[in-house]
Amino acid sequence: MSEATLQGLLDYLYSTLTPDNMRWMAMHLMAHADADEGKVKPYTIEELHQMVAAGEQQFAEGKWQDSEDMFRELEEEFAAEELHHTEAVAF
Repeated sequence: MSEATLQGLLDYLYSTLTPDNMRWMAMHLMAHADADEGKVKPYTIEELHQMVAAGEQQFAEGKWQDSEDMFRELEEEFAAEELHHTEAVAF
């Protein structure tokens, strides 16, 4: 989720929750985040080899993007999100 979306959600919660509700929600969010932290599944060697083969296949088919295009697209996406957030806050 984008930071702008999260900020919008946070602003909404600030304006609607009581201090006790905020504490309750914070406690539950922290407990859930702590419980999920160690659940990252490691890849097997076979899975890694499959990923490499799939990436090589995509590259051979011309399905790739250079870093300049990737960063340009990210900047455009961030600018659009910032504009959307700025417009949402203005209302």
